[in-house]
Amino acid sequence: MRAPRASLLLLATGLGLAGGTACAPTQLLEGADLPALQALTGEIQPERVWSDLLTLTQKHASDQSIDCVPLVPATTRETWPELCHLSNSLSGEWVRSQLVSFDGLRVTDDVSLGENGMRTRNIIAELPGTTKPGEVILVGAHFDAFWQGADDNSSGVAAVLELARVLSRYKFERTIRFVGFDMEEYGISGSHRYVKEGKSEQVVTALVFDSIGYYSDEEGSQESIPGLPSPSKGDFLAIIANDDSSHEASQVYALNGSLELMHAVPLISSANGTSTMGFALTLSDHLPFWFNHQKAIFLTDTAPFRNPHYHQETDTPDKLDPVRLGQATRVAAAAIAYWAGGPTP
Repeated sequence: MRAPRASLLLLATGLGLAGGTACAPTQLLEGADLPALQALTGEIQPERVWSDLLTLTQKHASDQSIDCVPLVPATTRETWPELCHLSNSLSGEWVRSQLVSFDGLRVTDDVSLGENGMRTRNIIAELPGTTKPGEVILVGAHFDAFWQGADDNSSGVAAVLELARVLSRYKFERTIRFVGFDMEEYGISGSHRYVKEGKSEQVVTALVFDSIGYYSDEEGSQESIPGLPSPSKGDFLAIIANDDSSHEASQVYALNGSLELMHAVPLISSANGTSTMGFALTLSDHLPFWFNHQKAIFLTDTAPFRNPHYHQETDTPDKLDPVRLGQATRVAAAAIAYWAGGPTP
């Protein structure tokens, strides 16, 4: 997750978010097979998500650092390179190897060379839809990270891998596309190129993870703007959307409540989500989809607004909550399966 320029959160509470009107769960979740979705979420194993996270942090810790100098202002470049460890090579290779090992997925590399000469390699794995293969539900997280990057973003990548592992055993009406985005910490480069080059044209809804493993039950652990009706404890999963995606955020929130998975809070940024006030809600790979007027939901623990180890060498596994990380993955499993039209054995 990229560093913010302002400290703020815009929160919208309540179940019905779309159009500012309240909606009952039955209206939001028309056609949902809740027992099937409940059973599917039960197949998500938090222990496996945690194991993948540990492996990813080890990959980052042992990888070679990318040149960090272009990331920071000239005034701080003299000291920053000594403190930075940004990596993507070993983590990317391991993510690809895991996706290839899951039956039913078509794995490809999306390589791009930008004008600045920087190479990105997004890793894509598709589970083809049965009746609507041209309509895509995208599930993504960036696999580059500073230092071990336990929360940012080994947590999100581990969730994507577990979802690919479990969902690939089923069939869905729509295609599910799992994407490991490259170089998010370097200007959200991988996802920007993905969208700019037209590779998101079939995407109906995107769901992006970034930092979903840090939680605190202490009062005052969640930072926000004074005066807003924001929680004071960092004990919730944030469901972030813009106006175009607010109905989908309502559906994620309703599914979470119906299946009684975890404490979650919807946060809605007005218009396309890129206004000055909403800037803090645009700091990851969902942003290019918003810019392109496509629906995208961002799941996060809010990273710098809660986690004091954000972008620090201390962003290590021992700071995270394995149970709630697993629950956040289950929330996503229910939403993806519902949007994709399934599951069918």
